[in-house]
Amino acid sequence: MKVNEIFYSLQGEGFHTGRPAVFVRLSGCNLRCPFCDTKHDTGLEMSEEAIVAEVMKYPATHVVVTGGEPSLQLTESLVDALHRNGRYVAVETNGTHSLPANIDWITLSPKDGYCSNAAVILDHADELKAVYDGVTEPKTYDNIKISHDYFLQPCDTGDPKRNRDIVQQTIEYIKAHPLWRLSLQVHKLVNIP
Repeated sequence: MKVNEIFYSLQGEGFHTGRPAVFVRLSGCNLRCPFCDTKHDTGLEMSEEAIVAEVMKYPATHVVVTGGEPSLQLTESLVDALHRNGRYVAVETNGTHSLPANIDWITLSPKDGYCSNAAVILDHADELKAVYDGVTEPKTYDNIKISHDYFLQPCDTGDPKRNRDIVQQTIEYIKAHPLWRLSLQVHKLVNIP
């Protein structure tokens, strides 16, 4: 697998915010979202055994496989190997490709409001996390079974003034549409690497 990075930090978004986690960021994505913060093409080829060995260097049992788009590379055998080592495996996906069936937690973060080739094919997830730019109406994806929560996350534009406006718009939107919960990128707010 081509791995962009493996690092230890706290989950900064969604349901598991604040939880210590080992992040396995896989390289490559089938989309090019305008707000993405990942370098898609860089990375190191690693075997599943090497990935597990690197994950096991850290004390957290929560592992987040992210990207890019992890569904392009993630295998059932890697998830099984992490499970055998006592790890809980979460994934954050744009939902455009199928996932191994043995994942413990799926965060669906659809991008079809921002990319024309981003049709969601998943039929279930544990949480839905929509990026909100203050303009594009977030979809609830009624055809997808969401077992926990719907999170609306203000888009980080890189412009502090615009970001403040988007946060306020997000708050007002959630107050008017209480299905949603606010998800802030806590790792950015408190400078967690």
